[in-house]
Amino acid sequence: MATQNLQSYELMVIFTPVLAEDEYKAAQKKFADFIKENGGEIVHQDAWGLRSLAYPIDKKTTGLYWVLEYKAATDVNAKLEIQMNRDESIMRHMVTRLDKYAAAYNAKKRNKLAETANA
Repeated sequence: MATQNLQSYELMVIFTPVLAEDEYKAAQKKFADFIKENGGEIVHQDAWGLRSLAYPIDKKTTGLYWVLEYKAATDVNAKLEIQMNRDESIMRHMVTRLDKYAAAYNAKKRNKLAETANA
């Protein structure tokens, strides 16, 4: 693949809370692999686990949250969107484009967390 200009993005997904742990991990891997297969690169991923929702979605009050920071060409997001809309385990998803300041902030925040964990 030609060296395209990769943009930074953050994907937040809320999976249905009825997923078993292995299904939750498999769903995360599926979308991370999808981005890699389409020429993207994973910067960081964080499984937040079960959290309360601000309002019920499909009569559920909790969801399994997952945040993925990645770099990809702009056309990858449209393909990713189609895959997520087809997946019945996803209740909500949102892709946000990160500018260079937001990407730098996330990296700095991760480094601070790593330093405090090692201290």
